[in-house]
Amino acid sequence: MAGRLKRRAKPTKPAHKAILKAPQVRPEGKTLSSIGTLENTPQPETVEGTHEHTHEGPHDGHDHQHGPVLNPECTRELTVDVPAEEVAKAYQRVTGNYRRYARFPGFRPGKAPESVIRRKFAGEIRKEVIDALLPERFNKAVGELGIRPIGQPQVTELSVEDGAPLHVKAVFEYLPDFSIEGYGSTTVPKPSVEVTEEEFQQEIERLRESRATIEPVEEDRALADGDWAQISYKGYIVAEAADPIEGQDSLVEIGGKETVQAFSDALRGAKPGQELKAEVVYPADYAEPKLAGKTVSYDVQVKAIKKRTLPELNDDFAKEIGDYETYADLENSVRDYLKNRKRRNVENETKDRLFAALAEKFTFPVPESLVQEQIDTRLERGLRALAAQGMSPDQMRKMDFGRLRTAQRESAVAEVKTSILLDRIAQQENITISDDELDHELQLAALQSREPLDTLKVRLTQDGGLARIREQLRREKTANLLYERLPG
Repeated sequence: MAGRLKRRAKPTKPAHKAILKAPQVRPEGKTLSSIGTLENTPQPETVEGTHEHTHEGPHDGHDHQHGPVLNPECTRELTVDVPAEEVAKAYQRVTGNYRRYARFPGFRPGKAPESVIRRKFAGEIRKEVIDALLPERFNKAVGELGIRPIGQPQVTELSVEDGAPLHVKAVFEYLPDFSIEGYGSTTVPKPSVEVTEEEFQQEIERLRESRATIEPVEEDRALADGDWAQISYKGYIVAEAADPIEGQDSLVEIGGKETVQAFSDALRGAKPGQELKAEVVYPADYAEPKLAGKTVSYDVQVKAIKKRTLPELNDDFAKEIGDYETYADLENSVRDYLKNRKRRNVENETKDRLFAALAEKFTFPVPESLVQEQIDTRLERGLRALAAQGMSPDQMRKMDFGRLRTAQRESAVAEVKTSILLDRIAQQENITISDDELDHELQLAALQSREPLDTLKVRLTQDGGLARIREQLRREKTANLLYERLPG
């Protein structure tokens, strides 16, 4: 429970990849090192939105606010009291420090009356007294509970003044203990990663189509399936006073997968120079919203017939595709590419199924603070993607973030469960990440971010990123071990 109590440190992940799509959270115990803003920490609510205790009337000197949601299944309350004489000594010590260094007009250094010092620096003195008295006691009390705290403690009651006992009550989430006995016997199907001849031929055909040419048909004949019609058209939405839908010299494949059936039916058998009509009823889920579910009457003029020609599979084709001398070189490269792609896809999909099976087998309550942090991570990743696609900050601010958070919750819970399970299994298997493995990862991150390695290390050390990267690597290593042990 490091840091200021009401502040949550944002997770950092390696710049070059998201490992396992796992949450950037640290489900291990934390210690309280500073409590400077303790009195401002809001009171939590349970997942159901109800308070665990209530107060009637005035606060009686206690701070009491509304705050983050916690999961009552894994929430504990802790009370710490410090005797009045120790509080008085702390106030005297802190006040003396301020008196020694404070400068006031009309008083020599260190000679200002104590009453003036206490009045001038009341808030600062109070915070330093809390910092001096509470963290060690709080951490010791948490340790005696024998549980692993998660996130930051949320203060529900706090009273401190010179000559009176210091009293604080806080609630925090913890990682419940649960058994993972039998995790090694949890299996899912492990598909083959071998590339079939059909998959290879489909990829070669895709490459051929990417280099296809469209050429005019010189012979006098009608349009047939497989031909491309060069047309001009004007369409009117039936029963709507909308602007016409127009196109010039458009290419339409007769019978093509991307061609609306009504167009293929109208154009099939037509010749260049012919004018015809086509009425198209677009389905309700049509990709273009303004046409979805609409009926459009088109006037069409056929201008030419064209034919798509695929290149021959030879050395010239291989040289056109890339840096290949022969078609055999291209073929070997395509097979290697497909094999690696299929291996990655199969491995990722199989791991996801395995994680889901483990989460179903081992049930345990999940701290809500971890879920909310993972939702934050998912939303931040999504917003970065939208920004890269050109969405402006003003457009982002108009988004319904409440709805977005709700939509992300199910995936976030699954990812947090996966993270916790992998950490438990890694501990059971004594899996560790060496300094060499961590350095290799950092070198990759530095290359991608174009940041000097030493600078990156300093930054990550300061914000705790190195530990988080090591944890993510440990989870990835654990997942790889479980995948390799699957039969098949």
